[in-house]
Formats: sequence, structure tokens, C-alpha cells
Amino acid sequence: MEQLLHYVWKHRLFPLHELTTTDGQTVEVIDTGLHNSNSGPDFFNAKIKLNGTLWVGNVEIHDQSTDWYLHGHQHDSAYDNVVLHVVGTVNGTTTNSQGKTITQLQLDVPPYVRNNYHELFTTDRYPPCYKVIPTLSRLMVHSWMTTLQTERLEQKTEAIQYRASIGTGDWEAALFITLARNFGFGINGEAFEQWGKSISLQMAGRHRDNPFQIEALFMGQAGLLQTESIPDRYQEAAEKDPYFQQLQREYQFLAHKYSLQPIRHQLWRFMRLRPQNFPHIRIAQLAHLYCSGHLNLSKLVECTNTDQIAALMQTQVTEYWKTHYGFGVPSSFNEKHLSAQSLRLLIINTAVPMLFAYGRHLSNDRLCERALSLLEQLKPEDNTIIRLWKEVGLTVDHAGDSQALIQLKSRYCDHKDCLRCRFGYEYLRQNREIKN
Repeated sequence: MEQLLHYVWKHRLFPLHELTTTDGQTVEVIDTGLHNSNSGPDFFNAKIKLNGTLWVGNVEIHDQSTDWYLHGHQHDSAYDNVVLHVVGTVNGTTTNSQGKTITQLQLDVPPYVRNNYHELFTTDRYPPCYKVIPTLSRLMVHSWMTTLQTERLEQKTEAIQYRASIGTGDWEAALFITLARNFGFGINGEAFEQWGKSISLQMAGRHRDNPFQIEALFMGQAGLLQTESIPDRYQEAAEKDPYFQQLQREYQFLAHKYSLQPIRHQLWRFMRLRPQNFPHIRIAQLAHLYCSGHLNLSKLVECTNTDQIAALMQTQVTEYWKTHYGFGVPSSFNEKHLSAQSLRLLIINTAVPMLFAYGRHLSNDRLCERALSLLEQLKPEDNTIIRLWKEVGLTVDHAGDSQALIQLKSRYCDHKDCLRCRFGYEYLRQNREIKN
């Protein structure tokens, strides 16, 4: 409930009756103060009139008065400048480290706010704020979606900067690892990231003109050339497969030469995967893309539209994989190019974040703006999250919108953090019945 009190104070959702302190002073809130998310009082530099006298200082908020002592504030000089202790229930007096009594205000949460809060946190339906969506102004929705979109890119920027840092500032390595992760298309994303980190681009670059060696290196580092990585029913066929044997021998040579250590093959997930998404196929595509030299950071930075980026990212597989989805198991012929949908997802999750992160690194606002504009050139993603928001009346025009909604679910809805969401704010402040 303390979180709700914070929210009511911050957004001034006060009850209609006059506010008074426990000792009978009238309270007029001029400025609620600056919300503090770190240690110390909850709100800094608030401006409050008590019986007409202006006080400037800090505000501390608790469920009940005795929480002041529970948290040890009576011994902490950082709380000596608190001019008002706001509580849900007054159950005693409070003093600071100098022994002075702190003025207290019992803040009653308006019933409609309390009821709306309860609805948000108990409904089983997603999104929980579905009732309010049709009532929101387009300007308000656009503003929040833009914020969420940028927030998601900033989050991805942190991940990319970390990948660059572990490679001693190598942004090409960061691009490779980011691309690898997104070739996992969600299910195998973590495994692909570990695999990407296991590849030394400096070492791989010495063999870039030999696609067979690169494929052996890539498959071997994935642990997919170990016989035990193959399902029992296919092991005999794989062991007799000439291509599998050749790759094994080549990787053994490279592993001995460069002291290579593959990742655990158990990391790969195959359950409910379409054959097109099997790690073998995605790694074969990455090997071809790497050998082609089409995709690197300098070429990506030169792209001004999504068609150019798609051309850089398009890839294929070697002849063996056109008739196989796994070692020793023939299948019907398939070129196994990246589909239009796969390319769109790779642009959204790899190219755009890389351009944005690199723009941040270079303090190049134009590059960051280009990344944002690229999202607006792409169709929105089509998944359960997006469809549910559409069903409740939200318009999703482009990939920037769909990325915003994915961020909204993962960072706010999933954590029940409705009090920091603008949709949640609009829901809470509704002082009337919203029709279904």
C-alpha cells in the first residue's frame, strides 16, 4: 500500500475534503517535491503550507507511523529536514535525530483510486487496463509509446555496449554477437549469444576465404559436431555421413591449432522448433553470411532504408543443407533463404539497435534518429502481445509501436508496475465507471 501512497502523493490524487495534520493544521500542497528513488527521504524539496505558513523541505511516506522507527529514521540525520510525514495510518508520533517531533498527515486514498488499483492488480485479463484504452487521447498514447520505444532501444544499447566491452571495445564483435543472438529467434537466443562469444573473429578472419573451414569452426564451437549431440535414432546415419565426418576432422584440426573449447551442446533447444529454425540451419546461414563479407558495421552505417539492410542480411546455405535439416537425415530440397518475416525481425532486433547504440557511442544524434526512423518504415510484429493490444482498441502502425508494446509488457505489465505506466495512471484516476 505504501507504493500506492507514493503514487497518490506524487500525482496529487488527494481526497476532496480539506487536508489536515494530526495536530489540526491545515495542509496546502504547493509542490509535492522531486521523487527520490535512492536512499533518503521519498520526496525532496517539497513546498507545503501549514496553517498558511510555507515550509520547504522533504517528505517521507509510510504505510503507518511506526514504520519510521522500523526503518531507523529517528537515528538518521538525513531525515532531519523532513517537514511532513505522510502515512496511511497514524499509530503514533515520530521524531528525528534531534528529538524534534515530525508533523504528520494521514493521507486517505480516495475510494475510486483504491478500487481501480485493486482491479489492476487482481484481473486475470491482459492487458489489465483494457477498459481505459478506448478513452485515451491519441496524443497521450503516442507520447507514451514513443517513450517506451526509446526505453527499449536504450535497454538494448546497454546490452550491446557490454558486448563491445568484453571484446575490448570491438564493435564488430558486438555486431556479430548481437546478430548471433537474434538468429536464435527467441527460443535459442541465449545459446546463440554464448556461441557468438565463443567465436574469435580475429581467428576466424584467417579462414574467411574458406567457407568449409568456417562452417566447421561454427558448427564445432556450437558442439554440434559431437556425436552425442545427435539424437540416438540418427547417430548411425550421421556417423556414416561423409560431410559430417569431413566437418569433424576439420574442426578437430582447428580446435587443436587454436585451443578451442565448444559450448555445451545441451544448451540448444529443438522442442517445438520448426526445422527451418534448427540451430544447424541458422549456423549454416551465419557461416555463409560471415564468409560473404556483406554485413559489417561500416556497411550497416551507410544504409538509409530497410531494403538496403535486408540486402546486407540476406543469406543462404551450402548445398548439403539444402537437402538436410540435421546431419545424416536427408530432406526435400529447400534453398533455405531467410524469409521476409525473419529479415524484418533481424532488422528490428539487430540492425536498428546496433545503429542506435553506435550512434550513442559516437554521440551522433543523426544515426540514432535514423535508427528510430527505420522502425517506422517496418510493419509491426505480429505476435500474441500485439494482437491482444489491438483487440482492446490500440492502433499499432509500425515496428516502433510493436517494440513499445513488447517493452510495456516485459517491463511494466509482467512486473505489475502499473503505477509507473501512463496507461495505469489514466486507469487509476478515472473517477467514474468505465463501460466494458
